[in-house]
Amino acid sequence: MPRNTSIKSVLIIGSGPIVIGQACEFDYSGSQASLSLKEEGIEVSIINSNPATIMTDKVVADNVYLLPLTCESIEEILQKHNIDAVLPTMGGQTALNLCIEASNLGLWEKYNVKVIGVDVAAIEKTENREEFRQLMVDIGVGVATSKIANSFLEGKEAAQEIGYPLVIRPSYTLAGTGGGFVHRKEDFDAALNRGLHASPTHEVLVEQAVLGWKEFELELLRDTNDNVIIICTIENFDPMGIHTGDSITVAPGMTLSDKCYQDMRNQAILMMRSIGTFAGGCNVQFSVNPENEEIIAIEINPRVSRSSALASKATGYPIAKIAAKLAIGYNLDELQNQITKTTSAYFEPTLDYVIVKIPRFNFDKFKGANKELGLQMKAVGEVMAIGRTFIEALQKACQSLETGRAGLGADGRQWRNLDEIMDSLEHPSGDRLFHIKDAFELGVPLESIRKATRIDKWFLVQIQELVHLEQELRRYQLNNIPRDFFMTLKQKGYSDVQIAWLLGNVTEDQVYDRRKELGINRVYKMVDTCAAEFPAQTPYYYSTFEEENESISSDRKKIIVLGSGPNRIGQGIEFDYSCVHGLLAAKECGYEAIMVNCNPETVSTDFNMADKLYFEPVFWEHVREIIELEKPEGVIVQLGGQTALKMAERLEQLGVKIIGTSFENMDLAEDRGRFSDLLKELDIPYPRYGVATSAEEALQVANEVGYPVLVRPSYVLGGQGMSIVINDEDLEKAVVNLLKNLPGNHILIDHFLDRAEEAESDSICDGEDVHIIGMMEHIEPAGIHSGDSSAVLPPFGLSQAVQDKMEEYSIKLAKALNVRGLLNIQFAVKGENVYVIEANPRASRTVPFIAKAYDVPYINIATKVMLGVNKLKDFTIERKLKGYAIKEPVFSFNKFPEVDKQLGPEMKSTGEAIRFIKDLHDPYFRELYNQKSMFLNAQ
Repeated sequence: MPRNTSIKSVLIIGSGPIVIGQACEFDYSGSQASLSLKEEGIEVSIINSNPATIMTDKVVADNVYLLPLTCESIEEILQKHNIDAVLPTMGGQTALNLCIEASNLGLWEKYNVKVIGVDVAAIEKTENREEFRQLMVDIGVGVATSKIANSFLEGKEAAQEIGYPLVIRPSYTLAGTGGGFVHRKEDFDAALNRGLHASPTHEVLVEQAVLGWKEFELELLRDTNDNVIIICTIENFDPMGIHTGDSITVAPGMTLSDKCYQDMRNQAILMMRSIGTFAGGCNVQFSVNPENEEIIAIEINPRVSRSSALASKATGYPIAKIAAKLAIGYNLDELQNQITKTTSAYFEPTLDYVIVKIPRFNFDKFKGANKELGLQMKAVGEVMAIGRTFIEALQKACQSLETGRAGLGADGRQWRNLDEIMDSLEHPSGDRLFHIKDAFELGVPLESIRKATRIDKWFLVQIQELVHLEQELRRYQLNNIPRDFFMTLKQKGYSDVQIAWLLGNVTEDQVYDRRKELGINRVYKMVDTCAAEFPAQTPYYYSTFEEENESISSDRKKIIVLGSGPNRIGQGIEFDYSCVHGLLAAKECGYEAIMVNCNPETVSTDFNMADKLYFEPVFWEHVREIIELEKPEGVIVQLGGQTALKMAERLEQLGVKIIGTSFENMDLAEDRGRFSDLLKELDIPYPRYGVATSAEEALQVANEVGYPVLVRPSYVLGGQGMSIVINDEDLEKAVVNLLKNLPGNHILIDHFLDRAEEAESDSICDGEDVHIIGMMEHIEPAGIHSGDSSAVLPPFGLSQAVQDKMEEYSIKLAKALNVRGLLNIQFAVKGENVYVIEANPRASRTVPFIAKAYDVPYINIATKVMLGVNKLKDFTIERKLKGYAIKEPVFSFNKFPEVDKQLGPEMKSTGEAIRFIKDLHDPYFRELYNQKSMFLNAQ
């Protein structure tokens, strides 16, 4: 059936600011869906309050509304536009809940808007735990024994009837919020109370806990003809008991028998058909008893989920794009496979490789947090790696994490305390994978590890084999490793850094040179959805060690953009936003734009965003070999946050051109001590400071500059390790702790300007001219990280003299640092005195906020300046903001109720929202301003 031609205008509801459990995978899905609908000539309107996303860009939609996600905002849009249909399945739980609320208020009916991609009844069936359970019973799908409870008494009765261990699952929540396991009767009352309060309907499911069972997810698509295909089967490495967002996952399933897989497929299709007649995407989660392969259904999500982005990147099948077309009436056999361009979308992807996803945690930002993983998601991001085997993909994923690991162990960071290791295996945290390897190295039997972790034996055997390989490698020296064995090590995912560490007394470069002598080269394979059965038209690659290389370098001028890796606090979606616009600008300038990144949630790793995508770790060895193959004109490191920046020195040493500001000048800004010396030379005021490499030196500096002091390391992002101290004892502790975690780092000791205001400027420099794109004034005072502060654009309380000084210092610094491209500067303002705190000659988290607030193509201009294609005088930069824009940080403290929520110099927010006000009399602004007055006047 061709598309429904009566649908001419669609509203897509976004997911709002990034929080734990609902991250930038919905930016990817929403962007893809919007572009898919625009291809059909449909007018697309988007509502989302997150400024840091591509989804809220004009390149994606016809009408973008950066408004709070409320029914009032929805009605405002419906009054302005003749909306025919609403698509709520691309914005996570937030969008679905808002769709239900608007439906209950009669908004869709009032404005004659059709809900597409799902029906409200389906949402009710899947989100209401009792309705879902009863439906599964009715259609003959197994479920765990459970009872619904709407009160404390009902919950107690349910627990007594079912017995322990139990699971508490609140209705209508995201990422397991409020849920958890109860192993003992003594812990039940508190867990039940928590669950009832977390549910907006004050309802929980009290369920039998199937701890230790295996967990699987299936991603499905269905069209209006009731055709259903399975896009991807994902197996959790971790057993039931850990939220799937916190689990290591693998695709395709590794340990499923064919019979069990076919049963699971049939049940998933039956479940999808039973919840409504909608056309679109669906995610189904199952649990399987490892003893007898009994299958029970855990849940079904009639929308794009976190796993949909992963499945899309894993298979090359753009789920959100196709789901959007199905929602407007197309059938699967009428749509084209986006990779092959010759087969139909009614073609289940086939993988001839393995993908591994590993979640990224940020417990370091939540001091005192309970790190044990359970039903409530705690990960802030994730990485995905592609390899020919599970173990190769697993090692590549470890290299992608940005935690300083060179792979799965073999890097000098192993644990050696057996009691601590065994405790970690039984009480899983984000490091359990590494501790499994540590346990094998200490000789713990496989069966003991299996009993402690309940992880399938097949996975454990794969990890154990690494220990045997390492024992064999230690028999050799670099010059006598047999070529076949060397090749085996590389095929098992070992990095050159790991091999060097295992051999001892050799460097990474020496290992690299030796394997090149032996002809052991990284080759690139195409992600094609069909195991090479049909030729692929889309250049989407991963690396491995075989003979044939499928990535052929063109003779075009090329630019490589290095991505930002996994989302984490301090380096989030805003850097992916910058990378995407960098790619688009490079393409506009006639370059072949090549992307390197490993984050499956993001738009930058969409296969049709760059001219060529390498889904690879942003890890030196991988980046180096891509550069050697592609021979680009240069590499852009300014857009990918600290992940890309830390490559700059090695790129410089290799003779690779860094596009934009030079390594030397970026390093000058990053090295806190050298930067302060530059400020002194330029006669720019700055807090008194000193640099220390030991606690003794730090004490001497602190007593010279005067307490309170701000202690911070060089070369970090998101305020990592920063603290404010007021005496020698606290200073000594802070410095010792920093040097333990960041050995060899220079520690900057600044006099802290108590009760100062903080402000920022963002500018572009082309080497001659400097254009200030925007200035912001913070609500919170200096001492609270800028990422955790509400900020107002343009400044509302700074005198013209202060703003003139900020502009003067910005121009001075841009020229002194010889900036080519972006520059963010942070100021402390005390009275009429302006001090420079730091300068960042790179993309910062403020970039998308300013771009959206002023409606300025910020990164596009900066990239063209970096490339030397344009000068600033070539652009007319107009600011379209009438009134003020406010950046509101958003936190995920509900995931860590036990931690200190006090804000300080180390960033803790997970995302941000934008709010526009007409003038300073706005009640929302007045409330914020009162907070500021309170801060500044505090004694």
